[in-house]
Amino acid sequence: MHKLPLWQLLALSLACMLMPLYPAFAAQPPKPVFQDTMAQRMRVCFACHGEQGRAGPDGYYPRIAGKPAGYLYNQLRYFQTGERRHNLMSRLVANLSDAYLMEIAEYFSALDLPYAAPMTPRVPAAAMARGRQLALQGDAQLRLPACAACHGEQLTGRLPATPGLLGLSSDYLSAQLGAWQTGARAARAPDCMAQVVQRLQAADLAAVSSWLATQPIPARARAAGPALAPPLECGSHQAPPAPRAQPTEEPVSAGRYLAVLGNCQGCHTRPGAPPFSGGRGIPTPFGTVNSSNLTPAASGLALWSADDFWRAMHHGQSRDGRWLNPAFPYTNFRYIARADSDALYAFFKGLEPVEAIPPPHDLRWPFNTQVALQVWRRLYLPRSEPMPQRAPQSAADTQQQRGAYLVQGLGHCSVCHMPRNALGGNADMLSLEGGFIAGQSWYAPSLRDPLDGGVQNRPAAEVRQLLQSGRGGADRTSGPMAEVVRHSLQQWTAQDIDAMVAYLQSLPRVAAAEPAFSPAPPRRVLDSGAALYDKHCADCHGAQGQGVRGADGNWAYPPLRGNRTVLQASPANLLQTVLYGGFGPSTAGNPRPFGMPPYVLTLSEQEVADLLSYLRASWGHQAALVSALDVQRLRDGAGR
Repeated sequence: MHKLPLWQLLALSLACMLMPLYPAFAAQPPKPVFQDTMAQRMRVCFACHGEQGRAGPDGYYPRIAGKPAGYLYNQLRYFQTGERRHNLMSRLVANLSDAYLMEIAEYFSALDLPYAAPMTPRVPAAAMARGRQLALQGDAQLRLPACAACHGEQLTGRLPATPGLLGLSSDYLSAQLGAWQTGARAARAPDCMAQVVQRLQAADLAAVSSWLATQPIPARARAAGPALAPPLECGSHQAPPAPRAQPTEEPVSAGRYLAVLGNCQGCHTRPGAPPFSGGRGIPTPFGTVNSSNLTPAASGLALWSADDFWRAMHHGQSRDGRWLNPAFPYTNFRYIARADSDALYAFFKGLEPVEAIPPPHDLRWPFNTQVALQVWRRLYLPRSEPMPQRAPQSAADTQQQRGAYLVQGLGHCSVCHMPRNALGGNADMLSLEGGFIAGQSWYAPSLRDPLDGGVQNRPAAEVRQLLQSGRGGADRTSGPMAEVVRHSLQQWTAQDIDAMVAYLQSLPRVAAAEPAFSPAPPRRVLDSGAALYDKHCADCHGAQGQGVRGADGNWAYPPLRGNRTVLQASPANLLQTVLYGGFGPSTAGNPRPFGMPPYVLTLSEQEVADLLSYLRASWGHQAALVSALDVQRLRDGAGR
């Protein structure tokens, strides 16, 4: 017999030992490859509304798959404007363009997916019979049309914008009908649902909700065509308006462009109201300040002169002599030139007048008194006039001076990026050393510390992209900064963006805070955090926090390894992102941003703390750990 060499015998033996294991290895499916699709982008919605929008497991978050696109678009717009109230939904869609909202609506509308089995009846037969009557026949005595008259004979909805009523839980249906009864939910006028629901008794509301929730789903559960003669004139039945065009970079006028530089519309426009008509509540630690009407109406600037306007901008004093609350950033606006103030005034005087009286400020005593404002001004408003700029020595000098003028003046960046004391002031009201945004739970990082939010060490092109599109390198804008990018920065001229970048990169480097000593995390925290990361985060951000790039080469999901938001001394922004998720701003440079699912309803405070601690201690990170108490305090706006 031919003898095999020893090394071949060993190889054969090893192969025989491994053969039983081969099927197990072969059976493991390969990790799915990232695809830049709407399905991938809409994973944000699956966290609450179930996989592909089939409905959440708790029954409260409804099925959105297959609903008419017009209805879904209208609801997204209502959440954005506050006409429909849900804090989590409003935060998610706050900075998305109309075009992207319509694309989202059309994506879910096109999904044709099986429905879950209907619920088992939980109410007496008499109540079910009453529910059936209301749904299919109505009640002439109460002047109630049948639900089927508007929502389709099969109750599966009607084009262009009336939703189906089947496949929804009785709890969800009862909650929505109750919201219409109390005014917590509304639709575009004429609001027929509000008219109908006001005539329902509590027992009828429960009966029709229960009957609808128990009905089988037709084989072809699609919305019916438009009704030839709907029984009621309803705003919600109408097709949604065409999505508004993205703002262009071309300024309409000098004054209009200055208003864009200052993001005046952002503060002086209540969601859903006409631009610049005021009434938006500005949260502060001392209460709410409501912005003024800037249109040339009697309740706005009708009687104001250019001198009055300059006095308000430069001195913080109203036309009638009252001192203005520093939530209006005259501490920054006093640095703008008189010519720019006059151009702004001319722009506002040329707007269409809108009669809208803002609500009075809701401030605690003594912060609601003129005496308190006088004291604040003496402490924090420089009594000397701003120094005139020196003559520039070079083109680079001219560019940096323009950047300083924008950052310190109309851009009023220090309003957010400044540490404040108990009175809301700072010895240097132009400080950019970072701090918590007044009245909010977001931290505006230091623009002087490259390890915090400074851009001194970043490529200028990357910083420019971040400011104009909301994403640059591994950085993303979120929270209040995303709003600034969408409504202001993306409309700046290239020259002004370059000037701003040049100034920010010239700032002297100042450490925001000494790094906190971080002991090694307990094994329980690391194990728990690792399991949570693998379950909720790894598919998008990578098993090692390396991130995933999209089809355009930019980060679809940014890397968490070495991420400044992960490593900041305060975990506030990381916590906000994990709890409430959200999309980046829709901009010309990033019209269809990827989003982050919210986990506030999924993870406990301890689980959130474990996950954040794991992120801050993995991949060579040594940031301070996060406790459940930290999560509670930061979530509630305390612990600053």
